[in-house]
Amino acid sequence: MELQQLRYVIAVAETSNFTRAAERCRVVQSALSHQIAALERELGARLFERTSRRVRLTPAGEAFLPAARECLEAADRARAEVAAAAGEIRGRLAVGAIPTVTAVDLPVVLRDYRRRHPRVRITLTSAGSGQLIEQVRQGGVDVAFLGLPPRVEPKGVRSRRLGGGELVAVVALDHHLTESEVDLRALADEPFIDFRAGAAGRAQSDEAFASAGVRREVPFEVSSADFMVDLVRQGLGVGMLPAAYAPRFADLRLIRLRDAPTRVEHLIWDNRPSPAATAFLELIRAEEPPR
Repeated sequence: MELQQLRYVIAVAETSNFTRAAERCRVVQSALSHQIAALERELGARLFERTSRRVRLTPAGEAFLPAARECLEAADRARAEVAAAAGEIRGRLAVGAIPTVTAVDLPVVLRDYRRRHPRVRITLTSAGSGQLIEQVRQGGVDVAFLGLPPRVEPKGVRSRRLGGGELVAVVALDHHLTESEVDLRALADEPFIDFRAGAAGRAQSDEAFASAGVRREVPFEVSSADFMVDLVRQGLGVGMLPAAYAPRFADLRLIRLRDAPTRVEHLIWDNRPSPAATAFLELIRAEEPPR
């Protein structure tokens, strides 16, 4: 069994197509098919069901795929560890972030990291805090930036608080509310645009309204801050965004809240960070302002 064969199996599983898998692996299809057939003979089981319309994993293939991924990740990590011992950082760095991260200037950080470590392959995933915690636990993401309610700590990962901040209400420019600062009770009768119930981004607002004894309606649930802003622009309701993030939308009006919801941003990583992830953590620490 060879590592290249494992790469071919993973490529076919992810593309459900031998031709596309061969293109991804930069080999001719006949070579890829030959290597997978040889692996199937060695294993004594077919990994794929092939028809004229589609390719899909057999039960044996489903069982084989996670182990194949783990084997390739272990091999990549071994190479990265050897390179790090020789003074060179290489390998993969998978970064995750909520869309509204403000504790760091993430595009600048990624630029600086790439300049320092050009041999590292960087990827970025944008998702909710709960999803990112799970992805770090499972090893799909190396480091991630979260936003959580003040009393919540990420579980099952290593973490560091980066800072906190308040949320502000955002409304369309022609919204009937004209005050620049109100309390939550003044918003009780307004329709809200917020993240889905149960998401960390929603919990901050829900907890604040509950503490203020205010009931609110959330007829519009969204999965991204950009979608929230689009709906707010149309006058469909009030949105809630971090105070450090909201000013980038010049076509919305910000309303400060005297009893504002708050959130804390965290940087998380797994218990055994790779050399690439360790270098990223060191860069973040170096660029943080002194406290």
